[in-house]
Amino acid sequence: MKYSAALYIRLSKEDGRKDSGSIGSQRELLKNFAFENGFSVFGEYVDDGFSGTNFERPAFKKMISDIENGKINLVITKDFSRLGRDYISAGQFTEIYFPSKGV
Repeated sequence: MKYSAALYIRLSKEDGRKDSGSIGSQRELLKNFAFENGFSVFGEYVDDGFSGTNFERPAFKKMISDIENGKINLVITKDFSRLGRDYISAGQFTEIYFPSKGV
């Protein structure tokens, strides 16, 4: 299967550099992971300064739109908390929504 990946990066003001690293370090980590695994990167989606407690983030919504339009079939993020801090909603994306879209 040929993958078209989204690199999803998020850093909230509350996170600072405590556990998520900087935007730049997350970007470098994800690019390296994609390259090492032969994944084609469709785009980077960066929500800098946005809380992970809701999913009304501009880059996240753009990524979902690109999934809906068949442009992405793989989402790569540093860890689960970068996707979102509301673990029930984040789980609904990873366990229900993404698989239903072939992601």
